[in-house]
Amino acid sequence: MTTSTVHHRARAGKIVARVASGFFLLGLTAVGAEAAGCGATFEPGRHDLTIQSGGMERSAVYVIPSNYSGKRKVPLVFDFHGSNSNPQVQLTRSHWDEVAEREGFIVMALAGSVDGELPRTHAWNVPGVTKAEGADDIGFIRDAVKLAKETFCVDTAKIYASGYSGGGRMLSQYICDGLGDFSAAGFVMGLRAGTPEQDNGVWRPRRESCQPSRPVSIIAFSGMKDHVNPFDGGGKAYWRYGGEVALNRWAELNGCNGRPRVDDGEAAKVSTYLGCRAGTSVMSYMITNADHAWPARTVRFRLASNNGEEKIREVDATDRMWEFFRGSGGELVAGAALKPACPDEQNTASLKEGGQGTKCSQPLKADSNAPSASGDL
Repeated sequence: MTTSTVHHRARAGKIVARVASGFFLLGLTAVGAEAAGCGATFEPGRHDLTIQSGGMERSAVYVIPSNYSGKRKVPLVFDFHGSNSNPQVQLTRSHWDEVAEREGFIVMALAGSVDGELPRTHAWNVPGVTKAEGADDIGFIRDAVKLAKETFCVDTAKIYASGYSGGGRMLSQYICDGLGDFSAAGFVMGLRAGTPEQDNGVWRPRRESCQPSRPVSIIAFSGMKDHVNPFDGGGKAYWRYGGEVALNRWAELNGCNGRPRVDDGEAAKVSTYLGCRAGTSVMSYMITNADHAWPARTVRFRLASNNGEEKIREVDATDRMWEFFRGSGGELVAGAALKPACPDEQNTASLKEGGQGTKCSQPLKADSNAPSASGDL
């Protein structure tokens, strides 16, 4: 299953593997389709994977934590890359693999079918808005979820997904199309609620284009200086309506009660919809000085425990997303962030860096309400 040797044990007749083009292709037998995926062990770390979907060989990466035994069901997180990127770059950006190692869950990152603007980069064929030629990415995601459940020892009630930029748009439409695989979904600079349409000069999501099969908890991070997917709306044809419009629509789809609770902080504003159907919630974090980059470890959010203690700890966007996914009982309060040492023009998208965000090596100075930290956007 990897480009190198993988040591694993699989019950005979349930998982069939063969080498092709430097990857292992997984073929599932009729018996394997009924398997729970438990019993086999896999080498820890990142591994390349090719999946047969729609008559094509599709690329992906999966991550196995070092404590994976194949005997205990674990959560699974899908990580969808942005446009002009790929799974490896996305995992480096989001560091979901590091969180998975620490917390003991599996990660899968898939490659979109549309060719990017540089070699080995990709974009997603999002139904209703993508103009470039691509394969059936909805079917590919569905096949990848099915394969993961049949191959790994996965808790099917704890399958989650996060999407960045174009990956967020792809994930939004997957859920909108009625595929109910994910119990919760996280979005960075890419939350949508259906394809855009104009009504009396106002852009909004077309209601018919978003019909989820069930309520799903939503957590979204937006940069108020994002010029690629502007929070206030506008932008390219695939975008048009703003982040608040998308958020309100998801609150409506989830049957949330009333208006959101709003918490204004020094570096971020937090909107939380509660009382939603099936115990779901909808949360949005609007980061004042963030642009289109994934909020890195230089941006911290305070997570307050609700177990009767006053303890408050600070986490980054990915860790906050994981806390949201696993429903640990934490509650986000107004966040503090490190002021970026790079001017805005140095934090714009760069294809050479995988399509989303350049590096800045200037020294960082923490503001008075945030811990000292360093890193790249």
